[in-house]
Amino acid sequence: MGFVFGLVVGLVVGLAIIVFFVRSENSRSKRRNELAATVAAFARMTVEDSRKILPAQFYPSWVVFSQRQKLTWLNQHLTKIWPYVNEAASDLIKTSVEPVLEQYRPIILASLKFSKFTLGTVAPQFTDEADSVTMEMEMQWDANSSIILDIKTYLGVSLPVQVKDIGFTGVFRLIFKPLVNEFPCFGAVCFSLRKKKKLDFTLKVIGGDISTIPGLSDAIESTIRDAIEDSIMWPVRKIICILPGDYSDLELKPVGILEVKLVQARDLTNKDIIGKSDPYAVLYVRPLPDKTKKSKTINNELNPIWNEHYEFIIEDATTQHLVVRIYDDEGLQASELIGCAQVQIRELEPGKVKDVWLNLVKDLEIQRDTKYRGQVHLELLYRPFGMENGFTNSFSSNFSMTSLEKVLKSGANGTDTIENEKAVTQKKKEVIIRGVLSVTVISAEDLPIVDLMGKADPYVVLTMKKSEARNKTRVVNDSLNPAWNQTFDFVVEDGLHDMLILEVWDHDTFGKDYMGRCILTLTRVLLEGEYKDSLKLEGAKSGKLNLHLKWMPQPIFRDS
Repeated sequence: MGFVFGLVVGLVVGLAIIVFFVRSENSRSKRRNELAATVAAFARMTVEDSRKILPAQFYPSWVVFSQRQKLTWLNQHLTKIWPYVNEAASDLIKTSVEPVLEQYRPIILASLKFSKFTLGTVAPQFTDEADSVTMEMEMQWDANSSIILDIKTYLGVSLPVQVKDIGFTGVFRLIFKPLVNEFPCFGAVCFSLRKKKKLDFTLKVIGGDISTIPGLSDAIESTIRDAIEDSIMWPVRKIICILPGDYSDLELKPVGILEVKLVQARDLTNKDIIGKSDPYAVLYVRPLPDKTKKSKTINNELNPIWNEHYEFIIEDATTQHLVVRIYDDEGLQASELIGCAQVQIRELEPGKVKDVWLNLVKDLEIQRDTKYRGQVHLELLYRPFGMENGFTNSFSSNFSMTSLEKVLKSGANGTDTIENEKAVTQKKKEVIIRGVLSVTVISAEDLPIVDLMGKADPYVVLTMKKSEARNKTRVVNDSLNPAWNQTFDFVVEDGLHDMLILEVWDHDTFGKDYMGRCILTLTRVLLEGEYKDSLKLEGAKSGKLNLHLKWMPQPIFRDS
């Protein structure tokens, strides 16, 4: 009897559990369907629909912000969480990518792995000026690779050269553009080496010594570094198309021209034991052989004057910079670096000439370098493409829009006019700025004492560097604050490339003593037409020279 009762109770309880489970599952399924329908409805709902349901005070601030404010909010919060994302994503990418690298590893490589991989400390930035996301990530690679190069010399000798012990650290830039609604949400990936922190490797001739052929090691190393610089270093970039489309806007394109006038240097460190250094300058925006400019060498001089003009193509004004390196020419031996300096292109106002003195440092990567190695004097002008300028030399750009424009419009006899200015500017021309430079030497102040009696008999020698035309003032006796008020006129054949040198001397009965000098390019007087200035004497403990300069142009045009 008990068995039958237990069986009946068991069946009833079992059926009750089954019914409860079925009902529970049906209820949960119904709720899931309702939730899915609600989510789908929200997905289809626009901002305008949501505003009909909720008033504005219930919205988060980023919803009612403008597009720029939304991106600012997003970038700020992404920056805060980026260290955690970086730690997790770096390990994930490293473990996922290494098998792929090994699968596609070239035969010449023994292995291809990352010793360190990090997405860097800079979070991706969303911008509203372009439909893109930019990411910079740092990568360190210490490779146990074995790369064999087949080198053939002009003598017909074939040398197998092994490249090993590669150590590389750099920052890569990835640009995902454009952002689209279709998976994977961007149309193309643009990648480039943004910053090369370290690149070391060892060269070895298999079965021999690479040092037996002079210059071979340096030539191969330079070729490898130039290849990296020219193929992947920013602003050069590689584009991988993910979705079909036109991505020509991602390609490398020139955006402007940087014009540089290397004027002079002063107080250079002497690298020679006997005599003085023989300095020359190397200038570049991208350190490639065909894009690097080299000045002439000034022998036995620590205050060289070059006054040379160069032009550089700019592809990215926001990140590129001009580098100036001053070397001491050692003849057949390798030149010794005196110092270097750089100028960011973004610091230049487009269309405006900037006159700068830059302190030389030993290494641009070392931030704290307090040792004084001298200075270099530059005049810089960045001209983006599209600025109105009909002449190849943009140091005359402002001048060409004032006095030159009047000359163009007035014609040779002063009566003819040019009806269509575009007919002139469309044809590439070079302007030769010819004219008369009027220099008034007004006075000097606080000149250094060079006589035993505590006085001096100063006079000024004025020299045009290119034409070597020379004049000098009268001698003012027993004065350290002489007043001359003398005016001299110089006929200048090429104002863009000439310069004025003023040297102050102390007149003695049996000779003369050097007191200091001022060096001026004609850029400012060409642009302003006339100005007064007080210039500090170079090479002197004290003293300044008061001048008044005026320019009377007589421009000449020639087709180039």
